[in-house]
Formats: sequence, structure tokens, C-alpha cells
Amino acid sequence: MSIIKFFASKTFLKQILLAVVGLVVICFIALKWLNVSTNHGDFETVPNLTGKSISVAKIELNENNLVMQIQDSANFNPDYPKFSVIEQEPPAGTKVKEDRKIYLTLNPSGYRKIVVPDLRERTFRQAKPTLEALGFRVGKLSYEDNIGKDLVLKMTYKGKTIQPGDKLAKTSVIDLVLGNGNRP
Repeated sequence: MSIIKFFASKTFLKQILLAVVGLVVICFIALKWLNVSTNHGDFETVPNLTGKSISVAKIELNENNLVMQIQDSANFNPDYPKFSVIEQEPPAGTKVKEDRKIYLTLNPSGYRKIVVPDLRERTFRQAKPTLEALGFRVGKLSYEDNIGKDLVLKMTYKGKTIQPGDKLAKTSVIDLVLGNGNRP
């Protein structure tokens, strides 16, 4: 039997027709199974969690069949309460599948501690930008008799002398004692 006769035979055509029908049936069953197993068309709306505490956020996510995943805390933001949500991903109002992880960034309990630099024997002109660049604020300036005019003699925080290497919270107000240019 030649190849041309084999391709034209009824047996071959029946087999091709059965294969096509079988393929269509398998595809139909697979698509129906995917619709059922993936909940096609069923979505949950992500609630707005910004500014809410962890416990409230967890309750709201559970009500919406979503999962909370806490990411690392960000820099302290005084506009939000401590340990509240300041960012979320995906954003509020987004349609997602149930059991989707919602990533939350929390507001830490306060500013992080920063090492106080050694500013002794530096001028006020050098000391102020150094403190501000680190996130500190310059408070009251007081003067003592010292030949170096505007030379930093010591630093204080809430009335107590601080040493270089001490750690203070970011945005702390540091008072400076400067020389007035007079001989002691």
C-alpha cells in the first residue's frame, strides 16, 4: 500500500477525526476545570488600610479573604500613629483574587537613633550643617568666655552634656555652647 492511498483511506480519516474530537473534548474539560479551580471572575477589593493599626488592618483583610504580609518598617512619619500602616501594595481599590498577600509598610515607634558627631573645636558655621544633615536640629546657643569666637565648646541635650558617640533620636534638638571671642 502506498502512502497516498494510506492518507486517503477511511481508517486514517477516522483516526484523524477521533483525534480532533478527543482534543476538543480535552480542551473543553481543561477550560471548565480552570474556571472552577481559579474562581474566574471572582475578585476581592483591597480595602484602604493607610493610617490604621495592625490589628484593624488584619481584621479588615480577613473580612475580605486577603492575607496580611508585613514588610520592614519605613522611616518614622510623625503624621501617622506608631505601628500604623503608612503604605500598602497593591493600593486600595484594586481588584485581586482571594488569599492574595497584601504587603504593608508600618510606621516605627519613633525616630531611629543616630550617633552624635564630634563637633568640639569646630566653628558654628561647620557644626550647624553637620547636625542638620544628620537629622538633628540646632537649639539654643549659649556663649562662654573663650578666645575662639563661635567655636563649639560643648553640646547639650535637655540640659545634660552629651559626648561624641552618644546616640540620640533623629530630630532631637541639640543646644550648643560656643566661645564668645573673649579671653577667659
